[in-house]
Amino acid sequence: MLRSCQPFPDLFVNDAVAYMQNVHIFWFRRDLRLDDNAALYHALRTGVPVVPVFIFDRNILDLLAEGSGGDNKQDRRVAFIHSALGELQNELTQMGSSLEVYYGKPPDVFKQLLLKYNINNVFTNHDYEPYAKERDGSIAELLNEHNARFHTYKDQVIFEKDEVVKDNGKPYTVFTPYSRKWKAALTAFHLKAYPTEKYFPNFYKQEPQPIPSLRSMGFEPTGLSFPSKELRAEVLAAYQEKRNFPAMAGTSKLGVHLRFGTISCRWLAQQAKDSSDTYLNELIWRDFYHMILWHFSQVGKGRAFKPEYDTIEWRRDTGEFEKWCTGQTGYPIVDAGMRELNATGFMHNRVRMIVASFLSKHLLLDWRLGEAYFAEKLLDFDLAANNGGWQWAVGSGCDAAPYFRIFNPYLQTQKFDPQLEYIKKWVPEFQEFSYPKPLVEHEVARKRCLEVYGKALRNINS
Repeated sequence: MLRSCQPFPDLFVNDAVAYMQNVHIFWFRRDLRLDDNAALYHALRTGVPVVPVFIFDRNILDLLAEGSGGDNKQDRRVAFIHSALGELQNELTQMGSSLEVYYGKPPDVFKQLLLKYNINNVFTNHDYEPYAKERDGSIAELLNEHNARFHTYKDQVIFEKDEVVKDNGKPYTVFTPYSRKWKAALTAFHLKAYPTEKYFPNFYKQEPQPIPSLRSMGFEPTGLSFPSKELRAEVLAAYQEKRNFPAMAGTSKLGVHLRFGTISCRWLAQQAKDSSDTYLNELIWRDFYHMILWHFSQVGKGRAFKPEYDTIEWRRDTGEFEKWCTGQTGYPIVDAGMRELNATGFMHNRVRMIVASFLSKHLLLDWRLGEAYFAEKLLDFDLAANNGGWQWAVGSGCDAAPYFRIFNPYLQTQKFDPQLEYIKKWVPEFQEFSYPKPLVEHEVARKRCLEVYGKALRNINS
């Protein structure tokens, strides 16, 4: 269409595009690997040259950089992504191709790409988070204006959206029947790897392109090492027996690799299916929470799954929240978990439940404060799983622990850290006079929690 204010602009653009090579774009997001990648497979097998792209999204990174006082800050997840992109670049360079990495807002980046290439299609994998759905909608609209199409595929979960639902078509909100239906629906097809390597020659050929440095985006290198992608057979074999004991090496620590897709969930589910039903259940929980986020998007926007829990009158005490964050509550198992999180970006899953229950039930502080703190600190942060875990602990989520179930940190310690190995590692001073007294006595906290929760829920039901 001609525009009177700019005579024949589209004519010139289209004439320039006519001399560009037709390409597809593959947009890396939560799938930072070349092997067994659904959307990448579909892009490559068309035979059209595929340009692999990653965007450091300023809509996300600028929020992470806030509060740094103008100085560059460290962020473990950004550093992990940067490291993973370096590995991808090495693989692509060996094929005579290159990853193109951009730092900007996705619509602005795609406008650049549309000027650089004659883009036929953009391929990427599904993302289920509220921001991601809005972002993808805007990119699809932009591409459509330029006669390009946006294609997305399932890759980060085994079953998604409406693939496992009740017989009446409604989503499950209780895990056990969901997991039974999930397992009944599973076939070899769902775990079959996408043979992307057959089509690697179809990557667009070009010289290696530079990857923006962490400092250029406002971040400092962390100097930390990241968990291995290796899945040890002995971990799977003893997973049911050891997974609840934080002092033991009983978990895979593959959460960050699942989160950013540096390993395939299909491959991991196949290993679990062959070796550990308990581990497979953990992967099913992951699908369950992604399904919940898709069908009940309000949980990703700061609201309780059970609306009545939004009426609880939370205490306002930033001093106690700060002590929870820094591991100074006077409860050694809670403090050990928070110190491990702050130091490593990891916290054992059993301990995550204990510290979440403590914040929301012992201290009666809004669970969303804790959810946000985990979102900032966890290397394996995933909105669906993090929200699901917090709402489970609070009692406000689907299939959650009842509100009157209040973890006793002392009993949890006796059961899951009986030799105090975990506590001694992270809170070595727990028996010294310098160690703080408990912020609140357990029985006092329990009684207060039952009264406050009960009042809110009674008012709703009356």
